[in-house]
Amino acid sequence: MAGFRAFIARGNVLDLAVAVIIGAAFGTIVTSLTDDVIMPIIGAVFGGLDFSSYFVRLGPIPASFTGNPNNYEALKAAGVPMFGYGEFITAVVNFLILAFIIYQLVRVANRLTRNAEEAPAAPAAPTEEVLLLREIRDALKTKG
Repeated sequence: MAGFRAFIARGNVLDLAVAVIIGAAFGTIVTSLTDDVIMPIIGAVFGGLDFSSYFVRLGPIPASFTGNPNNYEALKAAGVPMFGYGEFITAVVNFLILAFIIYQLVRVANRLTRNAEEAPAAPAAPTEEVLLLREIRDALKTKG
């Protein structure tokens, strides 16, 4: 158990856990952006298209189904096998947005890291040994 505790307490594991939690929250934001902002705009531009309603039924509708046979969510809840390519298009748009934002974040982080590496480091303060050696050198110069 001590080894596990040491593993969990390492900084990298904690950083990863925080990154996963923030990533999940960020994914929710991107999903909302896609579903509530971008896809309705795309639908309006292309004549009121609703991508979630694009599907192909692969099986029969149960006799007990009383909902709208053109409603993807209702059919899905009823267990009708379907090929929901409209939902897939929405998921691909989500992925592309998320990938672009992550690309931009990594690009900025790399730029900041590169700038920090290129900045000249301040010279380190001389140690006592170096100071003593300088004094000896200077004393020898004055005698010689």
